[in-house]
Amino acid sequence: MKILDTNMILIYLLHDKAEMADTVTDIIKNNIVTVPVEVIAEVVYVLSKVYKADRKDIQRALIDFFNIKNVTSKEYNVICRGLSLYASNNLDFVDCILCAYHLEYGYEICTFDKKLNALIDKTNM
Repeated sequence: MKILDTNMILIYLLHDKAEMADTVTDIIKNNIVTVPVEVIAEVVYVLSKVYKADRKDIQRALIDFFNIKNVTSKEYNVICRGLSLYASNNLDFVDCILCAYHLEYGYEICTFDKKLNALIDKTNM
């Protein structure tokens, strides 16, 4: 199994470097690849801050990416929930991931962040 880093995923999604995109595509087609939550957090950050991508577009692009046959993540459900929360709320992606861990596993999130606490309260209703 191989782990893709942020740059590999960005090149694949953006197709801004054709030769490199072909290499990433070849890796994905011929291997099982996994992506940690930390890498997805960095991808979301770059797409939103550098490329000014819309939250819903980021969600769609990454869900489509995870729908590729050989792409996996140990925390797939957390990532999908986090992306959904991110697309529909005005919180940082990492806060949405924390809320997703709460929803997925029932983890208690300890924070002073009022917006995060409000999201957790809202999702508990």
